[in-house]
Amino acid sequence: AVRGRFGLTPDAEVTTEANPDSVTPDGLAELRAGGFTRISFGMQSAVPSVLAVLDRTHDPERVPQAVAWAREAGFEQISLDLIYGTPGESVTDWETSVRAALACGPDHVSAYSLIVEDGTAFARKVRTGVVPLPDEDDLADKYEVVDDLLTAAGLGWYEVSNWSRDEASRCRHNELYWRSENWLGVGPGAHAHVGGVRWWNARHPTAYAARLEAGESPALAREVLDDQTRRVERVLLEVRLRDGLPLELVDRARADAVVADGLAVVEAERLVLTRRGRLLADAVVRDLLG
Repeated sequence: AVRGRFGLTPDAEVTTEANPDSVTPDGLAELRAGGFTRISFGMQSAVPSVLAVLDRTHDPERVPQAVAWAREAGFEQISLDLIYGTPGESVTDWETSVRAALACGPDHVSAYSLIVEDGTAFARKVRTGVVPLPDEDDLADKYEVVDDLLTAAGLGWYEVSNWSRDEASRCRHNELYWRSENWLGVGPGAHAHVGGVRWWNARHPTAYAARLEAGESPALAREVLDDQTRRVERVLLEVRLRDGLPLELVDRARADAVVADGLAVVEAERLVLTRRGRLLADAVVRDLLG
């Protein structure tokens, strides 16, 4: 619909996400014929016991099969999403997962530490001590494992939790968010940002459709970001990028202190995190913002 009504540039990134066990060769071929160029699979882990803790329904063997089907369908870019820090996951388990991901030959890998969502059964188990979370040292060890293995395989980091085979393989829509650029969100629950104004749509499909049928905007609310808020958000997000944070956004003395601590280097008037800085990215942000 977007292509037909508004048109797309020839090199447009048209991406979708899928679980490894939710795709078929025919379904992937239909997506590719419909114009999708990039697909991201929620692999998470290659260890059955870890997948069970995460309540994932696919078998590890399904991931390489899904990737092969996507290649056969003609997808230009394939990404795999991994999660580390699951309770009970050893460093060896994590290394197994990263190596399994690399064996699939992805163009892009995302690796995030586990986030416990409030209000879930899993969160209650963590809060009551039934399920212990790993400590910061364990998470740091696992980050170094994934960074070492991906780098050795030719995938370079371009955001703290994202690696790509080359610049063309980066996730371009995520780069828009990380750089606080403009984007439109269409559909229930979609968010948008244009020129420092942010808004979001009704989340429930029925409510979204009702607003459209009534000739109303589906946007539930909007906020206008002041200069200070925009600066803080840029620091929060852009310091995580390999391209670095423009030094003009922060106090130079604070930036120099971060460099002196070995957490970053200065390249072309931009502050770029070292690997130690990536491990302590949240602390770096606090130091820069005071």
